Amino acid sequence: MGISIRDRIAFVTGASAGIGKSTALALAKEGAKLLLCSRSTDALDAMRDELLQAGASTVHTFALDVRDRAAVADAIANLPEEWRAVDILVNNAGLARGMDKFYLDDIDNWEEMIDTNTKGLLYVTRAILPGMVARNRGHVVNLGSTAGWTAYAGGSVYCATKAAEKILSEGIRIDLMGTAVRVTSVDPGMVETRFSEVRFGGDKERAAKVYANTTPLSPDDVADAIVWAVTRPAHVNVSSLLLTSIDQANAVTIHRRNP
Repeated sequence: MGISIRDRIAFVTGASAGIGKSTALALAKEGAKLLLCSRSTDALDAMRDELLQAGASTVHTFALDVRDRAAVADAIANLPEEWRAVDILVNNAGLARGMDKFYLDDIDNWEEMIDTNTKGLLYVTRAILPGMVARNRGHVVNLGSTAGWTAYAGGSVYCATKAAEKILSEGIRIDLMGTAVRVTSVDPGMVETRFSEVRFGGDKERAAKVYANTTPLSPDDVADAIVWAVTRPAHVNVSSLLLTSIDQANAVTIHRRNP
């Protein structure tokens, strides 16, 4: 029998679209209090009524770029009193940039991926986790990828950031031994979102080819896995969930049907 997360505070980063938005909606259906951030609040504010109608007990949104260490510390420290006791943290903010060979790649792409996928996760988790430990309650969910398990051509630095997420989740879990705080890494394969479009600088045609002639995961599939993990009995820690569609075995083995 799972646990209820009704009226528990769930904090989702990068919540304005894709997996983040689906996760917010899935948590809303469980009656959670939603604390949501993204770099702009426009899309978050537009989601508010939908989230409340879905079942969220209340919603609080704020703008945050997780790459900015000082901004993260300030935003978390200055949350309204009633939003500070975060029960569930979903580190969803992340992206990929480019698919050039390592020795030809734009170093700015590396900086953005490392700053968002790795350092952003560290900054947010470091700000939230002490409160969870003090209350001896909480769950950190980190969004990884099949890319963290198997490297692929043109993705070396992105893959490295997701491998870092995988090992960080394990290391943080070890450091939390003796507490009731749980850590889960959710590692999906191809998910049909704007991920590839962002990666290719807005090239929709190139992005569409990533998912061509396959049945990829949907953001809702990943959100469902996240909700399942956080609603397990309190003594159960789902360490990692490696999640792919039936058309994908790992980051490089993909079945494409004849068009």
